[in-house]
Amino acid sequence: MLRQDVGRFMLTKYLSDKKILWKRKRRLGMALAGNTPTASLLTKIGKMQSAGCRLCRTAPKARGESTDSMTAETHGYINSAGCKGIATNVTADHHSIWRHLYDGMHATQKPKSKLKFVTLDKESNMSTLWRREEFLRMS
Repeated sequence: MLRQDVGRFMLTKYLSDKKILWKRKRRLGMALAGNTPTASLLTKIGKMQSAGCRLCRTAPKARGESTDSMTAETHGYINSAGCKGIATNVTADHHSIWRHLYDGMHATQKPKSKLKFVTLDKESNMSTLWRREEFLRMS
């Protein structure tokens, strides 16, 4: 909230936008206020026995392992890749956003630009890059 263009002004602009669904505004408000109905909050108000992450608990429970020392389920923990129950989805979302940004940068590149996006089609590392024809001519 302290960075430029993501502070209170942008939050107010988002919340006053009539095109945004009320449900989305409510979820954002709950997340900012810290009262999303996570296990941590529900335990605090006496509605649950354990604050452990419910998403992380399912896999060990299926294997018959102990679920006593689970990390507390908070809004931040669920949205991080640290939650094993949702890590795959968070990683997929991250890659989707990166691909969108990458495609946008490539689309706006001027034809005469000397910069070239070398990993547009797939992941590359230095060993695969050096095998490409244009790099072989450099050595």
